[in-house]
Amino acid sequence: MPPGSYKLGANVTEWYDGGCLAMKLITVLGSTGSIGRNTLDIVRQRSTEFGVYALVAGRNVAELARQILEFRPRVAVVAEAASIAPLALLLDQAGIPSADRPELASGPEAYVAVAVAPEVDFLMSSIVGVSGMEATYEAIRARKRIGLANKETLVAAGRLIMSAVKQYGTELTPVDSEHNGAHQSLRAGRRSEAVKLILTASGGPFRKFSRQEMANVTPAQALNHPTWKMGPRITVDSATLMNKGFEVIEACWLFDFEADDVEVVVHPQSTVHAMVEYNDGSVIAQVCATDMRMPIQYAMTWPDRAPAPVARLDWKQSRQWDFEAPDFDRFPLLGLAYQAQKAGGSATCTLNAADEIAVEAFLREQIAFSAIAEVVEDTLAVMPSREAASIQEVLEIDRDSRAAAAEAVRRRAGGRTALALT
Repeated sequence: MPPGSYKLGANVTEWYDGGCLAMKLITVLGSTGSIGRNTLDIVRQRSTEFGVYALVAGRNVAELARQILEFRPRVAVVAEAASIAPLALLLDQAGIPSADRPELASGPEAYVAVAVAPEVDFLMSSIVGVSGMEATYEAIRARKRIGLANKETLVAAGRLIMSAVKQYGTELTPVDSEHNGAHQSLRAGRRSEAVKLILTASGGPFRKFSRQEMANVTPAQALNHPTWKMGPRITVDSATLMNKGFEVIEACWLFDFEADDVEVVVHPQSTVHAMVEYNDGSVIAQVCATDMRMPIQYAMTWPDRAPAPVARLDWKQSRQWDFEAPDFDRFPLLGLAYQAQKAGGSATCTLNAADEIAVEAFLREQIAFSAIAEVVEDTLAVMPSREAASIQEVLEIDRDSRAAAAEAVRRRAGGRTALALT
């Protein structure tokens, strides 16, 4: 939908004109998630430099209310209109006077409005799924500085997104630790001199599992990631290595690499986040502690660096770093991601949609862990690929792919509870 379909109230402009010009104002898409919370911690640490214009959340109104109390945004947006009343009640109970409350809104139109508002200097795009894609795309068209932590935006619509970035001259900085590491490593030379990008993967909790052991994996096991604390879907995707497959696709779009020039290596210590090999044989690596606040702050302050509230590595301590090739046989989704990127068109959009449906089915114990890859492969086989000309067309392909994936789940689930296709 076009930007501006949802109109922000006059009080927002009055607040902006009343003295908030001195600091950079940000909108956080996905403020109650892991990236959103860490973003707000950076704002907390650098409160003289950054202020919050808008917070966008899903259904976690309790956490959103706490964030409103601390950061006092001018707009707070929830996914559904039904969540506005409970949020307003929490603000009542907190004793916030009506004059000091943010404007409350809901839905995709409001997402776009707070992303493109003229007051906004920086957008953190961290909503999981395709629901934040349109707002991110319109923010690009509005030439906002963007920190991108949403994988689906580039996986589903990479060509459209990066064409818009080029057309409008938008500054888009990746926040995922691997892509942020690549962004930093590419500062060591000209892009034309870089010949290979190496992304590291922790290997997840099943790095040493046999195929037979993986067939019996439970949701509880899959959600127990050895390194990172993340949401359910991304944690399962890390366990299947699909998350790394998505990162390969993203890297191709972000840094203009062919899929064959992006290599994945398993690095259980998760300290080296990315490496770039140059044409003279030099390899530049980005290394830091496993704390997402570093890449988040990097995106917010780019091109400057600033002290970050993260642990420093102690190089006097002995340490060991291991690297090994991923097993495409035990982790077939990584191979499917490479295939989809090489196929082009809407294949990667279908890949993402099918994976989301399959992971949801696994978490509901409707299909086995090993069936996640089977559902994705079946969906790719039946969905025709085409080049989307608009974000709306991408969303249509996403919906059709979800329907096809849900049918593949039903065939394996033996008619058990149907999945919602949202």
